[in-house]
Amino acid sequence: MHLNVPNILTWLRIVMIPVVVAVFYVPESVVPEHSQNLVATVLFTAAAITDWFDGWLARKLGQTSEFGAFLDPVADKLMVAAALIMLVELNRVGAPIAAIIIGREIAISALREWMAKLGEGKSVAVNLLGKIKTAAQMIAIPLLLYHDPIGPFDPQALGTILIFAAAALTLFSMFYYLKLASPPTSR
Repeated sequence: MHLNVPNILTWLRIVMIPVVVAVFYVPESVVPEHSQNLVATVLFTAAAITDWFDGWLARKLGQTSEFGAFLDPVADKLMVAAALIMLVELNRVGAPIAAIIIGREIAISALREWMAKLGEGKSVAVNLLGKIKTAAQMIAIPLLLYHDPIGPFDPQALGTILIFAAAALTLFSMFYYLKLASPPTSR
């Protein structure tokens, strides 16, 4: 494993996962709920930004690696799964929505691994639909983590709409990837 700046940022993202979760287990007498929400939101958002930044940096500095290409999506999936599980526990997201999103991530990761073994990895590469789904969930999750109203703006309401949209896009993109990976039918 070669440590470079992009890989270090990815590792930092992984290390932040238990910190985001732990924030919600600090007693409210020590850290009030509003502060827990704010800290978790800032940490998750910083992690999401490093997700974009580490890929950009790897390409810009010519520091792409097979290990980085493996670790980056693993870090993303762990971060999203941990946040969704916390949101379910906090009653901010329904378990079916979290199960759809997490289940799709597991299924598509397995599909990509299988297709790579068959030499068909490019056939299930990330597409625009997957990117829109990721954007919707990466905006929804911080809104749901923050939860508290900001004047007339209700982050929980917008976050809920976006996480439902992300779940719908999750299903569409999963079926799209499965269709791409399925063998052609012969007549």
